[in-house]
Amino acid sequence: MNRGEIDGLFCPICIEAWSTEGEHKMCCLPCGHIYGLSCIKKWLRQRRSNGKCPQCNRRSTLKDIRVLYAARLCAVDDRLHKQVRALKAKCDSLEKKNTDYCNKEVRFLEREADLCRKLQMLTEEKKSLERLLEDRQRESQGSSQDYQRRMIKDIGSGSQSCSGIFKQQGEFRVDGGRFFDIDASGQLIIVARRLNGMGGMNLLTKISLVAPNEREDIQLPENTKAVRALCVKPDTRLALLASLGKKLSVVSTESNTTVLTYDLPAPAWSCSWDNDSSHHIYTGLQNGMVMAFDIRQTRTPLESRTGLSCNPVHTVISVASDSSPSGTRTLLSASQIGMCEWNIDCSEERPYLIPESTNQGVCISLAHSGVGDIVASFRPKIEMSASQPLPTPSMSCGVEGSHIFYKRNGTQSYHKTCSLLAQVDSMRLPKSTIINKQNHSPMFVSTNEVTSNLVLHDMSKLAVVQRLRTPTNQIWDMRCTEIWNSAVLSCLSGDTVQIFS
Repeated sequence: MNRGEIDGLFCPICIEAWSTEGEHKMCCLPCGHIYGLSCIKKWLRQRRSNGKCPQCNRRSTLKDIRVLYAARLCAVDDRLHKQVRALKAKCDSLEKKNTDYCNKEVRFLEREADLCRKLQMLTEEKKSLERLLEDRQRESQGSSQDYQRRMIKDIGSGSQSCSGIFKQQGEFRVDGGRFFDIDASGQLIIVARRLNGMGGMNLLTKISLVAPNEREDIQLPENTKAVRALCVKPDTRLALLASLGKKLSVVSTESNTTVLTYDLPAPAWSCSWDNDSSHHIYTGLQNGMVMAFDIRQTRTPLESRTGLSCNPVHTVISVASDSSPSGTRTLLSASQIGMCEWNIDCSEERPYLIPESTNQGVCISLAHSGVGDIVASFRPKIEMSASQPLPTPSMSCGVEGSHIFYKRNGTQSYHKTCSLLAQVDSMRLPKSTIINKQNHSPMFVSTNEVTSNLVLHDMSKLAVVQRLRTPTNQIWDMRCTEIWNSAVLSCLSGDTVQIFS
C-alpha cells in the first residue's frame, strides 16, 4: 500500500486506523500533520522527541494539539484533475475527427458511385462509337456501288434528280428550335430555342450526336432576347450568338456558361467567326452596321462600320486570307440592297457594293464555298400602294426568284457566271449553303418552303440532283458540316432537326 492510500485512513505513528471517538481519535498539530490523539501525546512526552512533530520536526506542545471531528480525510489531487481534463479534451478531439472521417467516407462513397456511373456511360458511349465506326466503314465500302446505281427520274419540274447523294441518318425533335449549328469536335448539335409556353424563355440546347437522348440546356441571360444567328467555331467548343436584345455573346458549350457579352447599338441579325483567327468575331446589325471584335478586348469593338443602307445585314461571312491581300481581313455581307465586301482593317474605306448584285431584286440569302464560288438568292421587289394592306407572315407564299452564281477573283473583283430561276418565299429569309462532298462536284443547296424541300444543285451542270423532304414548310435553318471525314447536311424544319449524309 502506498503513501497516497494510507493518508486519511491511518495514523502515521502507529499505522493503525484512527477512530471518531476515544483515545485514538483524529487530531492535528499547528503544522497541519494529523495523528491519533493517544499516539501524538505519547510522542510529545518522550524526551527523545524533544517536543517536535514526527514528520516536519516543528516544535509543538500538548496544548497545541487540536482534535478533528471527521470520519475520514480526503484531499483532491489537482494533478489528477488536470490529467482528467486533458484526457476529456483528447476524447472530444478524437470524436470530432471520427465524425469528420465518417462524413468524408460518405462523400468518397458518393463520389465513387458517381464515377462508376460516369464510367458506365463512357463505356456505353465507346461501344456506340465503335458500332457507328463499323457502320460508317461498311457504308464507305459500298458507297461506290451505290453511286453507280443512282437513278435519274423526273420530279415534276422538268429537272432531273439523282437519288442517293444524301440519305437521312436521323432526326430529333426540339420544341421551339429557331437556329442551330453543329459542334463537330464535341459531337453536339447546338439549338437556339424560344419556349413560348414559359414566358418566352430563350435558351440553348445541346444534343449528343452519339446518344441523342442525352440533352443539356444552357440558360441565357433574360436581356438576350430572341437569338437571330448562331455559329460554332470548329475545335474551340465556343458558340457565337447574335440576338435581338442588342447582344453579341460567346457561350462555352463545354462549361455551359456565357463567357463574354458585347452590348451593341442595335439588334444583331447575323454573326461570324473569323476564318483565320479564333479571336476575331463579326456581327451584322439591324441598322445596316457591321462590327468587328477581338474577344481578348472585352470593352470596345475593333471596328464599327456604317453600311450603305439602313437595311438589316442578314448575312456576314468571313473570307479566307488566301483570297485577300496580306494582313487584310475581308467580310462578305448581304442585305436587301445586295452583296457588299468589307475590308475590316481599312477603317476609312467604305463597303464595296458588288455591282452585279444591285439590279437583281431583294437579296434574301448568301452562300460562300470558302474558296471563290458565291451564290446569292433574290426575290422581286414589291411596290405597294398606300391603300394596300401590309402582308403578314401567314400570307407568305412562293414567288419566282433567282439564284445568281458569282466567281470571286480577288479584292473587289467579282463576275456573274450564271443564274437559275427558282421558287422562293415571298416573306421569309431562306437559308442556303454550298457543299463540297467527296466524289461529287460542288453543290448549292437552297430551301423551298413552298414544296417543303431542300434542293441540291450541281454547280458544274446547273442541274437539280436531289430533293430532300422536310417535315414542314417552315424551314428555320440549314447547315453543312464536316464530321467523321464526311459532309453532313442538317436542317431545322418546324420542331425537327434532320441529319443527312
